[in-house]
Amino acid sequence: MSVLTARIAAVHTLPVSLPAHPALVVRGAKGSHDRSDFLLVRVVTTEGVEGYGEVSATPLWSGEDAASAEHFVRNVLTTALLGRKLAPPGALEAIMDRVLAANPFTKAGVSTALWDAYSRSLGMPLVTALGGPYRDEVPIKLSLSGDGEVLEKAYGAAVSSGFTSFKVKVGLGIDGDLTRVARVRELAGLGAFIGVDANGGWSRAEAREAVRRLSTFGPAFVEQPVKPSDLEGMAAVRSLGVPVVADESVFGADDLARVIRASAADVISIYLGKSGGPAKAVVQGRVAETFGLDTLIGSNGELGIGAAAQLHVACALPALSERLPSDIIGAHYYAEDILEKPLDSNGKRVRLTDGHGLGVVPRDDLRRRFR
Repeated sequence: MSVLTARIAAVHTLPVSLPAHPALVVRGAKGSHDRSDFLLVRVVTTEGVEGYGEVSATPLWSGEDAASAEHFVRNVLTTALLGRKLAPPGALEAIMDRVLAANPFTKAGVSTALWDAYSRSLGMPLVTALGGPYRDEVPIKLSLSGDGEVLEKAYGAAVSSGFTSFKVKVGLGIDGDLTRVARVRELAGLGAFIGVDANGGWSRAEAREAVRRLSTFGPAFVEQPVKPSDLEGMAAVRSLGVPVVADESVFGADDLARVIRASAADVISIYLGKSGGPAKAVVQGRVAETFGLDTLIGSNGELGIGAAAQLHVACALPALSERLPSDIIGAHYYAEDILEKPLDSNGKRVRLTDGHGLGVVPRDDLRRRFR
């Protein structure tokens, strides 16, 4: 078996739909995320090696969903990839970019499957193929949202899963935001790690007022305080002294360059989906590090395959924030797991497991349903 001779023999897809854990449904400025309708991707090589990926796309983020992803994978990307050499995966990513504009989450799902198959063919973990590992475990946090009893149930469910670090959803009206953060601080205690995520829901004036008033509760960061295009507004929030995380402001390399030039953030939230694949995500993290920015791994509610890919990217980054936990939460956010063997996660950290490629595969009942 040789990775140099292996070619793409087949690309299969499988739509999956999972409800979130009822108590952990995210309610933020961009709406609620109570169910994930995603797409799994399987690549098969001429040597019989299989690789898996996940399109964790939602219309609110990039205008993609499982239906659009399946259409483009089956009718555009597969046509372009069949018969091509598996190595190097970057050349296949370039082909996907030539035949399909935009759709980064869709491409990321296929790219992950290609990199999974590639690293399995080499007999190594994906993190090694990506240039790591620089660590074998990553600290994590969980989003809390809602009000009153809903918020308290979310906190209780998070703590029962082992979480001690949290991100509170804000950007829904300053008074309500303050009440929500105050309650989480009361529940978690003065020493607990708590940040806030506005998902671009504040205006510049609201962001200034909110950050000033929230300082009482010691937020560790404020994520995407204003709309993604308002880099000047983000830079102004930075001047208030609370670290700013850029999330929706950064998809590809061009976005990252604009944020760097505007001095608009202290930390970049990296997604495989926004970046377009695991290798591109690692490159983005290295560029951010070069310019003195911290990085963390953000989440669009990835299922098990996507969470495993997040973990390998996190461990392949030379510099990952030691101050701010990442959002690799697939093992906890859903009522069931799509993996044959769950990730090693205890709510405080998620740890790399042994094995080639991603080190995980979907459950057997799901593998039988690919088409």
